[in-house]
Amino acid sequence: MSHTAAAQPPSADTERGVEVEKLNVTRHGRDILRSINFSIPAGQITGLLGPSGSGKTTLMRAIVGVQRITSGSVRVLGRPAGHPSLRHDVGYVTQAPSIYMDLSVEANVRYFGAMHSRKREDARKAIDAVDLGALAHQKAADLSGGELSRASLACALVSEPKLLVLDEPTVGLDPVLRADLWQRFRSMADAGTTLLISSHVMEEASHCSSLLLLRDGGLLAWLTPDELSRQGRSADLEQAFLHVIQQSEATVA
Repeated sequence: MSHTAAAQPPSADTERGVEVEKLNVTRHGRDILRSINFSIPAGQITGLLGPSGSGKTTLMRAIVGVQRITSGSVRVLGRPAGHPSLRHDVGYVTQAPSIYMDLSVEANVRYFGAMHSRKREDARKAIDAVDLGALAHQKAADLSGGELSRASLACALVSEPKLLVLDEPTVGLDPVLRADLWQRFRSMADAGTTLLISSHVMEEASHCSSLLLLRDGGLLAWLTPDELSRQGRSADLEQAFLHVIQQSEATVA
């Protein structure tokens, strides 16, 4: 695994989940992403880490095909990001709840499931996966912030996407439910789903197969949690990440 921004792609016989090459995004004359390169094998959990304003959300939007890019390329499951054929293969959960507030949890999940030809039992499985079974008939408007986030996640899970992109999905969740969700993510990856998960909780980085570290729109490093610990000279991944940032700033200086 490369420790530099120019991450090495997987071998030719490895199925690719996401391939990003020389990606640049500029908005209003400001570089949001600069020369991003990496390739994620299918069936892995990749963590996207970085401080606010580092470009995490913009990168995720580019991968799901809703972000206008300035140059470079993004391929998802072997096809250009945003290609119509990816509609049933890619799930995206933003930080803001993306469900209908006047519908119940079950009605929301069944609605999104119907767009992918899923049945009632599929909706129930997705609801149970995020531990909202007891609130299935509750209106979304009456849910707490954490419950809304879980309902949005259920709406993405019901389609059983091949690529699932999650923008800080565990914010506001208690530790037990957070652990349950990560177990669910691991099971999905083991079954072949590719997951890209952003987080500001460095503790969660240990659950990932690989980590993309963003800083000021650039890819600081692409490495495993163990490599981050070694390179950052700390078993505490948050301290290790800070050390990597300091090393990078010292090199630039």
